[in-house]
Amino acid sequence: MNERRLIRFLTVLSLVTCTVFMSRTPLEAAEPATLRLVAYNIKHGRGMDSRVDLKRIASVLRKLKPDLVALQEIDHTCTRSGKVDQAAALGALLGMHHRFGKFMDFQGGQYGLAILSRFPVQKSIRHQLAPGAEPRCALEVTVQPSADAPPLSFVSIHNDWTREAFRMAQVADLLAGLKQRTHPVILAGDFNAEPEAESLARLRTAGFLILPKKKDAKTFPSPSPKVEIDYFMTRGFPFVNPPLTIVHDERLASDHRPIVMELPFLK
Repeated sequence: MNERRLIRFLTVLSLVTCTVFMSRTPLEAAEPATLRLVAYNIKHGRGMDSRVDLKRIASVLRKLKPDLVALQEIDHTCTRSGKVDQAAALGALLGMHHRFGKFMDFQGGQYGLAILSRFPVQKSIRHQLAPGAEPRCALEVTVQPSADAPPLSFVSIHNDWTREAFRMAQVADLLAGLKQRTHPVILAGDFNAEPEAESLARLRTAGFLILPKKKDAKTFPSPSPKVEIDYFMTRGFPFVNPPLTIVHDERLASDHRPIVMELPFLK
């Protein structure tokens, strides 16, 4: 009788132990999540109706429900856009953290690019790039999407619009600035280069994946796009199937259409 009781006890104990271990989530099966990313050249808020309307830009972004936004052509207290700190204003309207990167002094203020983030910004770096028709920089922020996720760098890009030689020099400076990054990196914005451009090929060679678009890939000009010059690019994300970028059909708020995507990562 004692032997039978012992066998039954050990059997129950074994079943309970298996249940406990099976209920634990192993590291290799960590719960997937997504980051919703937007890149948008907003032309300092000036729409195709020639009105500067930052609330209209905020309305476009709000509908896209982003976690991270790369913005190009941003004014900081410039006369032409009403002396408004546009990055701070958009951050306040959307309830997001903001960072601004200066290209140059302009109309009593500054002109450049910006990033909005739903997550606290751990670090912000302005990368000086080779000049083109205007001074240029890239703006990088480091964020951690969740407590268990690795940090990542999100970089707002706006390369020269006049010559590929300028863009090649700017890409070279960008890659030098990001050389020491061991965590995942996302580039987002207006590269002013079509898909077969040499400057984009240089980024591919450096390990960046240019994420494909779902359809209607052209992004400029917004009323009836003729060229594809706005992209998301990633390095350090082990995709099985790269996520698709969507060109959002917004024709009025700026001369570019915004692009949006959901990027999978592990919590």
